[in-house]
Amino acid sequence: MSKNNNNNNNNKPEELNGTIVAAHGRHYLAEVGDAESHEFLQCVTRGKKTNVAVGDIVHLQRTSNNQAVIEKIAERSTLLYRSDQYKSKLLAANITRLFIVVATEPSFADDLVSRALVACEAAGVEAHLILNKIDVTEPLARARERAGLYASLGYPLHEVSARTDPDGTVATLTPLLAGQSSIFIGQSGMGKSSLINLLVPDADIAVREISEALDTGKHTTTFTRLYRLPAAEGEARGQIIDSPGFQEFGLYHLTEGMLERAFVEFKPFLGGCKYYNCRHLAEPQCAVLGAVADGKIAKIRHELYAQLLHESEQTLY
Repeated sequence: MSKNNNNNNNNKPEELNGTIVAAHGRHYLAEVGDAESHEFLQCVTRGKKTNVAVGDIVHLQRTSNNQAVIEKIAERSTLLYRSDQYKSKLLAANITRLFIVVATEPSFADDLVSRALVACEAAGVEAHLILNKIDVTEPLARARERAGLYASLGYPLHEVSARTDPDGTVATLTPLLAGQSSIFIGQSGMGKSSLINLLVPDADIAVREISEALDTGKHTTTFTRLYRLPAAEGEARGQIIDSPGFQEFGLYHLTEGMLERAFVEFKPFLGGCKYYNCRHLAEPQCAVLGAVADGKIAKIRHELYAQLLHESEQTLY
């Protein structure tokens, strides 16, 4: 890549556009160039801003051979993040699909799955579930039943076994990733890393290259990172963002109105309540509560809605 070729502007900093492919604390890694010729630049923001996410398209100013300052973030099509009572944590920008990885064992948390689905609805991101380890037969029926709740709401559910049927797993998931910007999330032990390793050729090499360029150490895996996927003939190239495993998915940033619309099964009943400002908690003649009583809305989902409503009232930031 040429640098400052104009002799009249030798002292002018080089300006570049890149994609944020890794984030670790306040340190970011941007990829500039294309599939044939690219380089990584260590990036920082001006001041103490930390509003940069993996997947962001950024405008950079090179400050040295392998370093740059982020001058501007391009407008995002989507932004997925989680939040607690005090702060927010950006997960990924410009993603089109989120894959929640669950497994037959260890048991997965319904709370985490539902929270991720709510976050997707609020952000305008398409959500899918992957049920991994279907070769473990004893808990399979129960896992299918639990995952089936979300499938019944319209979220696609894909069953795979990364360990015993790697080829079948790749065949199932690859078409879903082509041309998409996807993020994989899941609790520890669900097999998310195994899936990434199957789907991303030389994933271990990519991790090492990214972590060395980010200067976080060869074996650091606690950062969010973006992998480019090989493009099949005639198909658009996709990318996967791998997020570290986490056990909690706070949604304190969602307002009451955003929450009721983010539960897809509520939608047929919204507007049917006696009171226009119904909160669907204990009000008389509430259409949503009536649907819960009739079994049209799962009780576990309404309980989460009530919990999220409570959390949104505790926000301090």
